[in-house]
Amino acid sequence: MNFSDSEIVAAVIKEAGHNLCESPKLADVIFVNTCSIRENAELRVRNRIQEFKSLKKKNPSLIVGILGCMAERLKTQLLEEEQFVDIIAGPDAYRDLPKLISHVESGIKGVNVLLSHEETYSDLNPVRLDDKGVSAFISIMRGCQNFCTYCVVPYTRGKERSRDARSIINEAALLFNQGYREITLLGQNVNSYKWQEYTFADLLKEIAQINPLLRVRFATSHPKDMSDALIEAIATYPNICKSVHLPVQSGSTAVLARMNRKYTREVYLERIRTIKNRIPDVSITTDIIAGFCGETEQDHQGTLSLMNEAGFDFAYMFKYSERPDTKAAKQYADDVPEEIKSKRLQEIINLQNKLSLKSNKNDMGKVFEILAEGPSKRSKDYFSGRNSQNKMVIFPAKNTKAGEYIHVLITDCTSASLKGEIHPKPMV
Repeated sequence: MNFSDSEIVAAVIKEAGHNLCESPKLADVIFVNTCSIRENAELRVRNRIQEFKSLKKKNPSLIVGILGCMAERLKTQLLEEEQFVDIIAGPDAYRDLPKLISHVESGIKGVNVLLSHEETYSDLNPVRLDDKGVSAFISIMRGCQNFCTYCVVPYTRGKERSRDARSIINEAALLFNQGYREITLLGQNVNSYKWQEYTFADLLKEIAQINPLLRVRFATSHPKDMSDALIEAIATYPNICKSVHLPVQSGSTAVLARMNRKYTREVYLERIRTIKNRIPDVSITTDIIAGFCGETEQDHQGTLSLMNEAGFDFAYMFKYSERPDTKAAKQYADDVPEEIKSKRLQEIINLQNKLSLKSNKNDMGKVFEILAEGPSKRSKDYFSGRNSQNKMVIFPAKNTKAGEYIHVLITDCTSASLKGEIHPKPMV
């Protein structure tokens, strides 16, 4: 979402006559787009902007702005604690950035943290920052109103609202005509998308029909909104990627209730079974939080057993980080000791590494259609790309070009990636 927001910011400032530059050292204005999901993210921002503080000492006319969720959450506190910062703009204030720059140039700090019930930036043509021109993001909705007790997003991004379906479909068609071969539809909870008669399943199907060479992905889904119609759409269209990210957060129904996740362990596992039965070659990934308020050892063991039952291909795994002003911070004690959180997180990571390796070993000997993204980071003799299941595949470069579809026979793997040889055609 932050990457997509940065593309929107780039569109706004370019429209106002500014140009992007390659290095902060060359810039007249530096924007830091921020996240408040975890304390770690905010600490990284605090450390990062100190570099810009030193640049400003050398160039007093340099303008430094903090954008996004952290700007929305901390507001004037940032201006008081980071006095070299000139602009504070929340996620719904990006159109105001040229005016805020003008304020700073006239000697006034620029602040706009008003949240909107309507803003979706649907009329803007984002400046694409993917220099390979293979994959692109499309934000289809903004905000969230699930109010998971641990989460700041409803407070930093405001009420959930969906974009005009036709503007999304037109943007996807334009990207395909510009040479992009993969798009990812983004939202805090994409499968609750609703615009007039369009559900998220309807939107996915229309975009898939733009061209069979256009791959369609989406993130992120909430289990309570993973409908049978959406599962059917993924199963029906070959170019809707067979990859579902379905955050579970915990395998304990009691913990899920305290998190206000609106589903039980049993309901989640039923959705997993339905997805796997209808889409046998699907990859399922998830998010897991270790050590949430009141989590017992039995709750933790429930998470491990759910992981085994679901057989996740990959997971994002974190220790619980209390966020100020959330319902969890107000209602529950952060009572799991840090050492216990760390121990449980490590057990979750160790199990997921085994599950990921098992999943990748099951792909040995199979041929996948890979969308080539670019040279491998480790060697220019190899190319990398992803299959429909969103697994990274490394293969000999030969004459491969970014954006091409290549068939690759998988010959080796680690828990993190697949490796293979180019295959002339799919095996039957």
